[in-house]
Amino acid sequence: MNRKHGIAGGLVVLGLAIAVGAMVYTGVGPVPGSDSGESIEEFPTEEPATEQPVDDDDGSTTTSSADTDPFSFTIDETEECGTTCRDVTATLYNEQDETATGITTYIRIFAGEDNTDANDVVWEGTADVGTLEAGASHTTTERVELSLQEARAVDRNDGWITIQTTVESDDTTVTFRNSEQVA
Repeated sequence: MNRKHGIAGGLVVLGLAIAVGAMVYTGVGPVPGSDSGESIEEFPTEEPATEQPVDDDDGSTTTSSADTDPFSFTIDETEECGTTCRDVTATLYNEQDETATGITTYIRIFAGEDNTDANDVVWEGTADVGTLEAGASHTTTERVELSLQEARAVDRNDGWITIQTTVESDDTTVTFRNSEQVA
């Protein structure tokens, strides 16, 4: 029984690190208007961008899509807060030459590789980031907690999760989708 919890916890840790990166990318965290972990009635999307995760020399991971994407993010730190809980600190960057206003991020984590079936959502949340000046960033820490049932759903999918993140502003919407095997 402890081995199952350990495997589920390992999956959650790695998955949450990736998910938190996506959440940080989108600015999810303890900010006014945050709905972290609550159901999202309408999840806006645009054609998924192709992500290119890059491990930086300082141990953080940078995720961005094509050079022309209006936003990018880094996962700055992931800390364990329990067997199926992770505190993830991430930073959202405005890569545009102008101020981005009305920024809201939407994040969904699905159990399974390349899976966006709404029945397989194990975590979702939103956050109002607001306004980011050109070249500015927004850093936040988000707590991602999965139930044991949700962690088992990831385990039943051979440790794969799919993270779908949409950053919506007054002028643009961009969606990122990435699958990772977390255990």
